[in-house]
Amino acid sequence: MADEKKVGKVTHFYTKLNVGIFLLSGPLVIGDMIHVKGATTDFTQKVDSMQLDRKDVEKGKKGDEVGVKVKEKVRGGDEAFLVK
Repeated sequence: MADEKKVGKVTHFYTKLNVGIFLLSGPLVIGDMIHVKGATTDFTQKVDSMQLDRKDVEKGKKGDEVGVKVKEKVRGGDEAFLVK
């Protein structure tokens, strides 16, 4: 079992874009592996695309609300964990 550390929480999901908005509680960098988990959500993916204020960014820090392209639907309240 991989070590996981909470890195954020989903605040919104844009269905047509397949983008989840995550309020970060820790740093997140392009290339990081995240595990998104919620009541009906449970998947792991690599962070390939991230935006802050509609601009592409390489990393986000605690307190940032970033948009991340996700491979599955996420829901408000789902949590994201950094997989080590």
